[in-house]
Amino acid sequence: MKRYEIMYIIRPNLEEQARKDLINDINVILEKFESKDPKVDEWGMRDLAYEIDDFKKGYYVVIDVVASKEAITELNRVIKIKEDVVRHIVIARDEV
Repeated sequence: MKRYEIMYIIRPNLEEQARKDLINDINVILEKFESKDPKVDEWGMRDLAYEIDDFKKGYYVVIDVVASKEAITELNRVIKIKEDVVRHIVIARDEV
């Protein structure tokens, strides 16, 4: 397993409850694959460096987690399907 840092940006016009549900759905994926030590940090609404889909702002979420390659593969697959996530990135940190 490796330590990963996952960052994703949610559409700014998403309602609060829908945003919480989306964050929870993504966290459940990591739990299903028995990921360890997840630290979810919601940065909140921030300006984007450039417009994405006509949005100038986005809701940023960062997760620091120890996960398997299978968990990250599934997370990438699901995030690509979610229309409410405008961008995401996964960075592998180090072996655990």
